[in-house]
Amino acid sequence: MKKKLILSFMLLGIFSVLLLHPVHADPIPNINISVGDNDASSGGTSSISILLLVTVLSIAPSFLVLMTSFTRIVIVLGFVRTSLGTQQMPPNQVLVGLALFLTLFIMSPTLATVNETALQPYMKGTLTQSEALNKAQEPIKEFMFKQTNTKDLLLFMNYTGNNATVKPASYNDIPLTVMVPAFAIGEMKKAFTMGFMIFIPFLIIDIVVSSTLMAMGMMMLPPVMISLPFKIMLFVLVDGWYLVVKSLLLSFNT
Repeated sequence: MKKKLILSFMLLGIFSVLLLHPVHADPIPNINISVGDNDASSGGTSSISILLLVTVLSIAPSFLVLMTSFTRIVIVLGFVRTSLGTQQMPPNQVLVGLALFLTLFIMSPTLATVNETALQPYMKGTLTQSEALNKAQEPIKEFMFKQTNTKDLLLFMNYTGNNATVKPASYNDIPLTVMVPAFAIGEMKKAFTMGFMIFIPFLIIDIVVSSTLMAMGMMMLPPVMISLPFKIMLFVLVDGWYLVVKSLLLSFNT
């Protein structure tokens, strides 16, 4: 008991000493972030500029997806997985990752031109921000112009009041607000066309397996269980991923 009392008194003494001598924490450093001039008159302009910059950065991925070859590639790869009937194999991460790298491969000449004509001069200070943006959009508009159908382009041009009947000879007079949606719906149309062609052989296998099972009286056996191994075997034997990627690459050589 004596040892326990002595130990209790020692602990109480230590706590009392700590309470009598408060610990002084280091002061929090002052952080001051300023953009542009520190004048009060430019405060509103700087705040609006920051707000616009954050807004553009938040929607930039959507613009980049619609202005590149990513849309067609990811839709076609999705059709391949659906036609095989393998549920989540390959996973979404694999399909999206493959689509991203194929997009970088296809868009590498365009991105190199953007880097040479807009990004590097802007970083060196030879171009202003507005001039760099105008220079950067020209190679991208050229790529989209080559892949855009005349019918889709005229749809949006006529809606804006430009009663055109033929596709313009140059992309310089076409704004991005017209080029991007025309390019996007054209990409989806081409992707669905390729997906339909991919579906046909696998659909034939499903029909043959279903007819065979029905003729044998096995109506309670799901045809998917029988047709799935045959579809995977056919896809592997013909080297399906090679053919799909080759078709995608050739579809952009216009």
